[in-house]
Amino acid sequence: MKTDRRKFISLSLAAGIGSAMPGCYRDKESAKEKYLVLDEILNRPVLKTEYFPDPVIIDTLELLRMNDTFLCRVKSKDGAEGISVANNDQMKSLWPVFINRLQPFFPGKDARTLEKLIDEVYVYRSNYKMQNLALWVPLATIEFAILDMLGKIAGKSIGQLIGDIHNPEIAVYQANGERGITAEKTIEHLIREVGETKAKALKFKVGGRMSNNFESPAGRSEKLIPLVRQTFGDDMVIYADSNGSYTVDEAIRIGRIMEEYRIDFYEEPVPFDWYEETKEVADALSIPVAGGEQEPSLHNFRWLIANDALQIVQPDVFYFGGMIRSMKVARMAEVLGKECTPHISGSGLGYLYMMHFVSSIPNAGPYHEFKGFNNSLPFACDTSPLNSKAGVVKVPSGPGLGIEIDAEYIARHKVIN
Repeated sequence: MKTDRRKFISLSLAAGIGSAMPGCYRDKESAKEKYLVLDEILNRPVLKTEYFPDPVIIDTLELLRMNDTFLCRVKSKDGAEGISVANNDQMKSLWPVFINRLQPFFPGKDARTLEKLIDEVYVYRSNYKMQNLALWVPLATIEFAILDMLGKIAGKSIGQLIGDIHNPEIAVYQANGERGITAEKTIEHLIREVGETKAKALKFKVGGRMSNNFESPAGRSEKLIPLVRQTFGDDMVIYADSNGSYTVDEAIRIGRIMEEYRIDFYEEPVPFDWYEETKEVADALSIPVAGGEQEPSLHNFRWLIANDALQIVQPDVFYFGGMIRSMKVARMAEVLGKECTPHISGSGLGYLYMMHFVSSIPNAGPYHEFKGFNNSLPFACDTSPLNSKAGVVKVPSGPGLGIEIDAEYIARHKVIN
């Protein structure tokens, strides 16, 4: 029995369903009952507006650029200011979407209504037609700046604005993103990387990334899966990520090998938008199936969660349009007894936004992705050393994002008009 995916907590307070034994909610009628519960969760507000008795009117919203680095700066009419650091890998292509489709909407709006504004800007100028990274990455950049401003006004961390602090410290897993090298060479690199962070968990890549079963060198995954377990032992928590490499039959075959070597979750076994096929793989295996890094839709997450296609949800706070939308996914997962282990975007300060989000969710997974800290961006943090100590990182507890970015560094960026 799959512990992470078959437990189903009492739903009586949410929709009158009551408690259930594992496996009781597999027919269509029961899925409809789950949807009632999840819809109630989706309708609950996320942002804690009680911290703001007076309007916070947005005066200016700017995108600043220096080469291929981007900052968002928001100012209120009362002089409050917030800064965010974009996902630079994506924003160097998407900054026109920010300027032309999103920026004009926000000046003059009350930042306390941010949750409503996110819904409204989705429809503004038919932005819904751009749903996916093209829309959500620029919008997340705006949301993070507004949350930073609101946090500074209220004297609260971003995590405190969107939830309660459940995880002031976060245990990390060491992520290795390599493909195209031998299993033995991957092991060498994993040993070095885990040694640097002292992480108690790791994740490695299998397959060829959206490759329809092809990988190079051939047979790498079958060799690597047992080698990772044999190298790091029974106490190491080990995750594997296919990035949608496989067809259903091959995903199940590889998953059986993972089960034999006690891999702890199996990420994106088939392409991310193969929803029914993801469920088919999940139903065939005992290993928990994780996914959601590429998912752009709350409604699709609702299906994946209600139909037990995912046991671990992985929204990316940049790719999914911010922390408010991601919190709704985490809440849906929580009410059905599932974990949330968000994906992290690997540029800018993605790890820091992920940490604030994880700090505020009660159903966070035991370990979270670590791709190294950004040492090229000058900032100071008074409440955390922001390094991995024995595989654990303390979340900043200061107002907003909890850091101060060097003013001279900000000044070197020019406003995009």
